[in-house]
Amino acid sequence: MWIGLVLTVIAAVYPFVDRTTTHALADHIQAGYPSYGAGEIDTAVTAYLAILSMVGGVGLIGWLGTLWAAKAGKRSTRWAATGVFAVALCIALAGLTVTDTSGDVGLAPAIGWLQMLPCVPGLLAVMMLWERRQ
Repeated sequence: MWIGLVLTVIAAVYPFVDRTTTHALADHIQAGYPSYGAGEIDTAVTAYLAILSMVGGVGLIGWLGTLWAAKAGKRSTRWAATGVFAVALCIALAGLTVTDTSGDVGLAPAIGWLQMLPCVPGLLAVMMLWERRQ
């Protein structure tokens, strides 16, 4: 679960640290909305970064809550972890597949795939929790 926590932090922070990712997001928006000026693109990029930050924060809370519940031996841990994983997977898939008014996916594909990354250890953690309790 710690790996998932770290990957969630990386997925949330990476677009702020790596300027090429921010430029890729801006280029993606420009391609979908060629009539947008620099100010409108900057506003859209800022909005996406704010959304990604909130999603990362919620993911961080989900991992920390699951880690706490597992360490405390809570009986509901596997159900809670399954629910958190399901929500995380739905949010990550939405980032990859939901189209905006331009007809293209709203989030640049590279960033969408980055958001999927923490779902891999999430699935493994859920599987291990269910296996351990059988």
